Amino acid sequence: MPQNAIDLVHLARQTGGDQELERELLALFAQQCVRHLRTIHATEDAQAKMDAAHTLKGAARAIGAWHVADAADAIEQHLAATDARRAETAMDALALAAAEVRAVISRLDCAA
Repeated sequence: MPQNAIDLVHLARQTGGDQELERELLALFAQQCVRHLRTIHATEDAQAKMDAAHTLKGAARAIGAWHVADAADAIEQHLAATDARRAETAMDALALAAAEVRAVISRLDCAA
């Protein structure tokens, strides 16, 4: 499980080094991952999928979860281009990246 799933230096810059705030943001992000991944994978509505991917992309960029942000961006782009095959591949990449981030968050939470 890669520690670099989250850019901790970026996160520290975003929070001014406030470790309690970092833990809060990471916990919120883990919850957002679950909610938005459910929408992305469970709905047939392409716009709802794009909206969820867009929101998740922004949240991922805020904490430095670059692989999640890139995969969410790819989903958004492929759905906009109505390229369902590539969107499905990006959804798989997003699920993997989100699982890695959530595992790191869990480990960081246990270490606190």
